[in-house]
Amino acid sequence: MLYTSAEAAKLLRKLNEDKTAILSNESQSSTFQAAITEDIENARPEYDYVSAQKEIDEIDKKIRKVKHAINTFNLTHEVPGFDMTIDMMLVYIPQLTQKKNKLSAMKDKLPKTREIIRVAGIIEYSYANYDVEKAKEDYDKVSDELSRAQTALDVLNNSVKFEIEI
Repeated sequence: MLYTSAEAAKLLRKLNEDKTAILSNESQSSTFQAAITEDIENARPEYDYVSAQKEIDEIDKKIRKVKHAINTFNLTHEVPGFDMTIDMMLVYIPQLTQKKNKLSAMKDKLPKTREIIRVAGIIEYSYANYDVEKAKEDYDKVSDELSRAQTALDVLNNSVKFEIEI
């Protein structure tokens, strides 16, 4: 079937939820307690070890196929306007986010800040050792670039389809 990256991610999430449900059921029903006076067969929960393992193995196989298809797509498709593959963009966006956060703190500094009086009668100042206005300009550029990158990736993830055989 053909999927977009967004659809493939939802499929992957669903497969992981299905596996978690089976594992949870297995955890609750693979062992049980019964009182010595109780009929053990009446206390025994429904559980089929072989069937449970087969289901888990089938889901794991599907998960591998979906992840491989997503990884292959990410390695081979470029994000328009960025000269980067999707996998590179998935590194670039967190880098931009980190840079934006750093510049956010730098742009909000005052060029000169009065500090705590350390010795009676002496006032200390803290000085920005960079151009605060330049930091503001850079922040705006990085913020715009981050938005542009996220939008380009979103468009690609929601429009281009690729084959996943499961």
